Amino acid sequence: MNFAERIKNFFSGSQAISEEFFEELSDLLVEGDFGAAEAYKTAELLRDCCRKEKIATPEEARLKLAGLLEEELRNSKCEGLLPVAGQHPIFAGNQLAVILLLGVNGVGKTTSAAKLAARFRDKYKRKPILAAADTFRAAAIDQLKIHGERLDVRVIAHQHGGDPAAVVYDAIEAAQAGGGDLIIADTAGRMHTKSALVEELRKIDRVVESKAAGAAYIKYLVLDATTGRNALAQAETFCEAVSPNGVILTKYDSTARGGVVFSLASTLRLPVVYLCTGEKYGDIEDFDPHSYAGEFAGVV
Repeated sequence: MNFAERIKNFFSGSQAISEEFFEELSDLLVEGDFGAAEAYKTAELLRDCCRKEKIATPEEARLKLAGLLEEELRNSKCEGLLPVAGQHPIFAGNQLAVILLLGVNGVGKTTSAAKLAARFRDKYKRKPILAAADTFRAAAIDQLKIHGERLDVRVIAHQHGGDPAAVVYDAIEAAQAGGGDLIIADTAGRMHTKSALVEELRKIDRVVESKAAGAAYIKYLVLDATTGRNALAQAETFCEAVSPNGVILTKYDSTARGGVVFSLASTLRLPVVYLCTGEKYGDIEDFDPHSYAGEFAGVV
């Protein structure tokens, strides 16, 4: 039985709200990839709300839990990252935008870069350029070139082992020459050499700040939804090293445990911005806190 079914069964199978009800809920949240402290805190918060608001049935408690979880997600810093009234804020004033994708190897950064390129081109009428700034893996460069050919999107790439910052520099030059208005850069995921990674990203930062002053500059951390609490550990390491603006959660489906998203919001104030739900270019969607919290609590 997957987690979504388990939490639905928990609320529908409980006859009354009791101390045991909240203890069992706390245990279930831990199984859903909440941290133990966060699970206990959430169960306690729900218990307090039920007392104050005289909530007496599991179904009412389920709805209240969904509302509390949604509020937690909305408290993370997502302003300026999600579209408003069909317009994406990173293109305010039609300035150049630079998106840097961060994350360990294997989480889906290269595919996410292609999905973002297709999405911004088709939905927001932008002209993206893909920058193969993961020069550490030759396969990453080749993959991005294949995506570029399939999407008919320009790819800026250097040789394997080249300078990632130089790739971003050339991508900015290409955009400024009229080749595009959005740069999406794939980067290496060498977490075992954090100092080298930090220096690499700082160099890219300097290039963007000097070569594309005034550009919208966003760093998305790409995390694999199937790795559970390990995704939070990765996020903590990247937040120590750099300052991601938001998260792209890959390999997600509605049966996933999914509690790590709430940990990202409560522990790191790091919002999820996109969910990737499949392998196709169109399998990426804006993150919706209301739908996600409701789905997690078994409301929808």
